[in-house]
Amino acid sequence: MVQQKVIGLIGGMSWESSAEYYRIVNETVRARLGGLRSARCLMWSFDFGEIEALQHAGRWDEATAELVSAARRLERGGADFVVICTNTMHRMADDVQAAIGLPLLHIADPTAERIRAAGLSRVGLIGTAFTMEQDFYKGRLASRHGLDVLVPAAADRAEVHRVIYEELVQGRALPASRKAYQAVIARLVERGAEAIILGCTEIMLLVRPEDSPVPLFDTTALHAEAAVDRALAGL
Repeated sequence: MVQQKVIGLIGGMSWESSAEYYRIVNETVRARLGGLRSARCLMWSFDFGEIEALQHAGRWDEATAELVSAARRLERGGADFVVICTNTMHRMADDVQAAIGLPLLHIADPTAERIRAAGLSRVGLIGTAFTMEQDFYKGRLASRHGLDVLVPAAADRAEVHRVIYEELVQGRALPASRKAYQAVIARLVERGAEAIILGCTEIMLLVRPEDSPVPLFDTTALHAEAAVDRALAGL
């Protein structure tokens, strides 16, 4: 009997969104295979307080070493491929991939593929300041997938980032913050965004389709579903 591939999940950044990964992966496997079927997966879950401190101190080399260690643990545990359950930490995706003998499923790729399949090319990106301002994410969207990526203005970027770290990663989704995100999205649409990428895995806890006049592409769901695609390939 051919078995599912084992999904190696690097989670805990934050655990709120990692729980969504686990839910989506298992619900998708059950929907596709039926009955009592669920995903074959492993998860290494970080203490996010430690990772967040490294992020905001700019100690990216140390953060990279932590992710490499997690990926190697999953490899030793029997994972067939690795999924980093956060957008921001894809800053070190290439380093993680180079350090292990397993494929790494990059979060930007299934997102971009779905956007291109919808016939769209100009997108707004909201996420942490690291994701919006550094090139590791929007650069991949542009160079590998031909997308024109817009990010919010500085004040909007600051508010989007604040809400993620002060509220969403702590499990809080406040009505005032939802309104603030609606306004940020509206301004991106005014600048020509044909769609919005929810480029932080916690944003789906706050923003819903009715909050945007253009399609939303939720990286959490798209990444988790792509992991299932890979796990079930060949069955």
